Amino acid sequence: MSSNSNYPHPLIAREGWPFIGIAVFLAVLIHYLGGFAWALPFYIIAVFVLQFFRDPARDIPQQAGAVLSPADGRIIVVEKTRDIYADRDALKISVFMNVFNVHSNRMPVDGEVVKAEYFPGKFFNADLAKASEQNERNALVLTTPDGQTVTSVQVAGLIARRILCYVGVGHQAARGERYGFIRFGSRVDVYLPLDAVPNVAIGDTVSASSTILATLAVAE
Repeated sequence: MSSNSNYPHPLIAREGWPFIGIAVFLAVLIHYLGGFAWALPFYIIAVFVLQFFRDPARDIPQQAGAVLSPADGRIIVVEKTRDIYADRDALKISVFMNVFNVHSNRMPVDGEVVKAEYFPGKFFNADLAKASEQNERNALVLTTPDGQTVTSVQVAGLIARRILCYVGVGHQAARGERYGFIRFGSRVDVYLPLDAVPNVAIGDTVSASSTILATLAVAE
């Protein structure tokens, strides 16, 4: 079962409006001063910027225990590792976003944000393993209504230089809710309880909110 998300913003992310405005203005100005041939590369750049900041509404699965993808992209990690943010062993699933993916980030589960922490860092290519621990990142630790812990970490990439997160400790999150944005290439790491069952494998393509990454054990 799924429901349509009710987005309180346009199909183009508000974070992109200044960049789109500048790109279009430059293209039109150069077209006016030098003609279409000179302006063509700038029109192409404007189209690229426009597609980068698209932010479409998505269907949100409502199955009990479903952990939704927080980002569009490709699965690059499915492994058991240490969740340093919640101080536990966990199942880690990582989504890598290239510059052609939607970069709006969504909540993977319903729950309360019990920890929010920002880490300044480096800007290695986001698909490298060391990016999870050394790159600039912002971590949210959530507790679901039935007491499960889910950690969602926005990680900056080689080109990405700005992580935006709009929620903090105490926020009551809803699955599929838009909570942040990463500009120009990055990844999101999700840490789950060890008994969570992954629904994806390395190489799979996923969509924010509409793809179920894994299923949490549901209390009877």
